[in-house]
Amino acid sequence: MTASHLLVPVPIPDRVAALIGACTPPHILQAEFDAECAAREVRRFRGPRLGVEDQGDREQALSELARANKVLAAHHPRLMVGADSTW
Repeated sequence: MTASHLLVPVPIPDRVAALIGACTPPHILQAEFDAECAAREVRRFRGPRLGVEDQGDREQALSELARANKVLAAHHPRLMVGADSTW
């Protein structure tokens, strides 16, 4: 029996990714892409002292992440992307 937190993520071949993408609706693929980009932006704006513009940019990225996660959760709840996820 293996614990899920001990599993190492293994990259999948491009052909397998293309097959998975072909089976997934386009709006879900777009939402997944948007969520990953927004999560990367949120992680970029971390720190104890953010300027006013940086705080606004972080809030914008959080709202984009929430919007994309809403679409992903409607399709399958495990597709949601967290702001602190590493992959």
